[in-house]
Amino acid sequence: MSDRFPDVMLLTAGNGLALAEVADLPLVERVMANAKAEGAKRFVANGLPGDHGVLAHFGGLVKVSREEQALGTGGGVKQALPMLHADPFFVMETNAFWPAGSDQPLARMLSTHSQPDAIVLLCVHPRNATGFQRSHDFCLSPQGLVTRDYGAPVIWAGVALLGKSLFTGTPDGAFSLDLLIDAALERETLYGVVLDAPWFAIKDAAGLAEANRQLTP
Repeated sequence: MSDRFPDVMLLTAGNGLALAEVADLPLVERVMANAKAEGAKRFVANGLPGDHGVLAHFGGLVKVSREEQALGTGGGVKQALPMLHADPFFVMETNAFWPAGSDQPLARMLSTHSQPDAIVLLCVHPRNATGFQRSHDFCLSPQGLVTRDYGAPVIWAGVALLGKSLFTGTPDGAFSLDLLIDAALERETLYGVVLDAPWFAIKDAAGLAEANRQLTP
């Protein structure tokens, strides 16, 4: 693994709340700040033809993978692979974040990634989550392995660390990252790192309002 911090793929395509402000800072900037705080310098974002606000917001400072049609979380990353120099690299959804300075989990994810066919997910305990509607996504074993039903219930916090080789043989066009995550789950190479901080998911106006209520001084 290179000494340089991995590239970060920002999933901005179709996220209508990416520029919504949480305590006076756009959501996408909060997500980027979480990565920058640990050393991230190179970002790639994806955008659809109608995402003019997001594309204009980056102002040329971030490489943008333009999708003619929605490619989903997996297809969107696959199209952007030539723009990503690092391997492995981070994928970050742009509708969830943790407060600045509250934790630095990406370094722990990097130290956990030890094999090409592994995926490392950032996980959060439900008690630390705001704006998430289900009880949990997965379980996390005491050994740090993500499972269906063994270990503590956790939510996937929208950050993954994975390598380019995992996209070999994936469909052309639209597909979800869930395809790769499920495959890693089956071969027992899906690992989890727990976020030690509050986590906010901004899925709708109610989630946005609650995050503002908690974080506005």
